[in-house]
Amino acid sequence: MTPSTIELKRRALALGFDAVGVASLEPDRHGPDLDRWLDAGYAGTMTYLHRQATQRKQPSRIMPDATVAVVTLTNYWHGPAAPGASDRVAQYAWSSDYHQVLGARLDRLAEVIRELAPGARTRRYIDAGPVPERELARRAGLGWFGKNTMLIDPQRGSFTFIGCVLTDAALAPDLPFEADRCGTCRACLDACPTGAFANAYTLDARRCISYLTIEHRGAFTDVQRDHVGEWLFGCDVCQDVCPWNTRFAQTTADPELAPRPALAAARADDLLAMDEPSFDSCYGDTPFARPGVTGMQRNAVAVRVNRVAT
Repeated sequence: MTPSTIELKRRALALGFDAVGVASLEPDRHGPDLDRWLDAGYAGTMTYLHRQATQRKQPSRIMPDATVAVVTLTNYWHGPAAPGASDRVAQYAWSSDYHQVLGARLDRLAEVIRELAPGARTRRYIDAGPVPERELARRAGLGWFGKNTMLIDPQRGSFTFIGCVLTDAALAPDLPFEADRCGTCRACLDACPTGAFANAYTLDARRCISYLTIEHRGAFTDVQRDHVGEWLFGCDVCQDVCPWNTRFAQTTADPELAPRPALAAARADDLLAMDEPSFDSCYGDTPFARPGVTGMQRNAVAVRVNRVAT
């Protein structure tokens, strides 16, 4: 490991990231799996994944002349439940939009790279663009793919955000994480309330509650509405039951990711009473802005109908 790589990691941790590694950018050995997954229709309405497939399979094509990716993990676990929550919201959405929080932090990390390697070019990504974040995190030695397709960090579990800075700086890549530590465990597969896993390591997004409440465009069918259950936004079931989380997840102390009651304890009835300006005022800087007022009210109707049905 070069001195600049060691110093970069030290500075990254000082910025507030919980783990950092350096990944090489050779073609993804899982490329054929992505093609089969897309061909099976498992991406649902996420058509952007088809457009991004080539770059996801060949990450060196994302940024011209990039040679490595500096990959970061940031813990966002807040605890086992949101006090007072009547409708369920995935933990990652309990605080301000992580794209904004960690985007600014990655910008500072990019400045550090350019300081340590004068003349270097950088481009940062946080869950946006054609970046295979989980694969790059695995290459950077930060964890492995769980059977629920999440990246699992052996020290923290899977409640982490992945951020990347691609660069042409001369940084030494870390050894990839080659082990699969899930063993025979299938807790995540068996706990999924909608049977969204076609098999281990393969998610059919069309049946996933997180996909339905966040990424799906349009109205729900009766089956999709039933799948949503009591989840107003996202789903944490497959993570909540994972032994690596029940044993090793640590409550985040990151002040920029502190829970906001309007998010952690959001209520379907309150959302249904909002017009677009009031929604934007309350949630414009939060993950709820992804589906927007129309999508969130669709979710709220489903939750309310399902609550009455039970």
